Amino acid sequence: MALISKDLVNFLTVGEADGGQRLDNYLFKTLKGVPKSHVQRIIRAGEVRLNKKRCKGTDRVAEGDVVRVPPVRVAAAPSGSLKAHPAPAKDFAVIYEDDALLVINKPAGVAVHGGSGISFGVIEQLRQARPQARYLELVHRLDKDTSGLLMIAKKRSALVKLHEAIRNDHPQKIYLALGVGAWPQAVQHVKLPLFKYQGAQGEKMVRVADNGQSAHTQFKVLNRFSGSLLHQVGLSDASLVQATLKTGRTHQIRVHMQSQHCPIAGDERYGDYTANKRLHKLGLKRMFLHAAELHLAHPLSGEPLHLHAPLPDELQRLIQLLQQPPASTD
Repeated sequence: MALISKDLVNFLTVGEADGGQRLDNYLFKTLKGVPKSHVQRIIRAGEVRLNKKRCKGTDRVAEGDVVRVPPVRVAAAPSGSLKAHPAPAKDFAVIYEDDALLVINKPAGVAVHGGSGISFGVIEQLRQARPQARYLELVHRLDKDTSGLLMIAKKRSALVKLHEAIRNDHPQKIYLALGVGAWPQAVQHVKLPLFKYQGAQGEKMVRVADNGQSAHTQFKVLNRFSGSLLHQVGLSDASLVQATLKTGRTHQIRVHMQSQHCPIAGDERYGDYTANKRLHKLGLKRMFLHAAELHLAHPLSGEPLHLHAPLPDELQRLIQLLQQPPASTD
C-alpha cells in the first residue's frame, strides 16, 4: 500500500488487490486515521480525482487507476490508548492456504477483528505477522468464544467470489455443539426467524421473533450423555449435536438451540447460568461451539475443498469424561 503524506498531494496507483471496489471504500482503507466523514467531504468537494477527472464515492476503481488525494490530517491516537499500540503479531494454525485463500483454525476467546472495546483481533494480528501480504480480508465471522474454521481472502477477486457464494448459501458450514439437556428426538430442522436487538448493557442480542430474518439450521444428534458424572454435578442430560447452517444469521446456532430448551454448554449469553457453573467443575471454561467442517468450491479455480478442524483438546477431554462408564459399585 502507498505511503500517505499528510502535507502533500498524493497520487495513488490502484493495485491488483484493490481493483473493483468503490472509490470511497478504497480511500477508507488507504487513509487510515482519517475520519470517514472527512473522506466523503473531500470527494464531494472535487478534491479527489480519479484519472484526473472528478469522481463520486460510488465510482469503481480498477488496477492501474491513479487517484489524486489532497493533503489530509490523520487523527492521532490518544497517548496511552489501546489504539496507540499495534496488534501483537500472531500466526494461527493453518488448515488450508494458497495464493487466494487462507483458512485458519481460530482458537476460542479471540475476536476476529477489533472494535466495540476490543483493540485487535485475528485479522489485525495476521496482518502484523505477515507484513509482506498485499491483501488480507475476513470472508466471514465467528463469535469470539467460537473456535474453528475461519476464511481469510488473500485477493480481492477471491473475496468477491466467496461473498457471492455465501449470499447463495453455497459454502456448507458444519459445527459441533454440546447442548445442556436432551435434544428433542423429532427435531432435525429448526426454522425460526431471528431478530437482532441491543441488550441492557449495549451488547448485541438475538431472539426468535416473527418479524425477524428467516433462519434455518439442520441438526443431527451424534451422542447423548446421561451418566453418573453429569448427575454428580446436578445435571441430567447433555447432547452432542452436529449443526449445519442453511442460513448465516448472527448467533443462529446459539439461539436455535436455546429455542429447543437445549442451550449450548458454556454459553454465557443464551445458556443456562447454573448448568454452566456446574460444567465448570468438569473443566468446561468456554462455550462448546466449534466450526468443524467447511465444504466449498475454491473461489478462483472451482476445485472442491473439504476442510476439517479437529475438536480442541479442552472440548475433546470433556467428551471423553462424559463417555466414561459409571463407576463400579462392587
